[in-house]
Amino acid sequence: MLPDQLKDHAVAGAVEAAAPAAVLGGKLDRGELTLEIAPERIVEVCRLLRNAEQCERLSGVTAVDRHPAEPRFELVYHLHSLARNLRVRLKCRLGEEQPEIDSVTAVWRSANWYEREVYDLFGVRFRGHPDLRRILMPDNWVGHPLRKDYPVHGYRYSYADPET
Repeated sequence: MLPDQLKDHAVAGAVEAAAPAAVLGGKLDRGELTLEIAPERIVEVCRLLRNAEQCERLSGVTAVDRHPAEPRFELVYHLHSLARNLRVRLKCRLGEEQPEIDSVTAVWRSANWYEREVYDLFGVRFRGHPDLRRILMPDNWVGHPLRKDYPVHGYRYSYADPET
């Protein structure tokens, strides 16, 4: 449900009207809209924003590890409408046990690399991703280095060595 401060915001109202119960919260800060979206509705909301609100550009997908808080992970999608000079931020919270969400690569092809980076560094899986594999770390790297419980200096043996 939209907070009172967003009731009159055109984009927030459009999302609330088209995808009831998808918006869990939000805020408007310095003219930029942030909406917290139910994880199971992320693809629907992204498609809506691309088509109806002209957010033709996905400028980034990243994550925040809120360890030890639960839900532990917060995915952040940065959307941009060049035609309307509008920026929208979407956030989804995921639990620690099996952090997983649907891929938005069907909405924006550019999500491919952003989602791979989040997977590689945080361990968040993207269902339906066309090629979900490491992008920055070697394939045999152990763990996800941007998680807050990852050792500061890495594990003693950061590579999975079949000889040991």
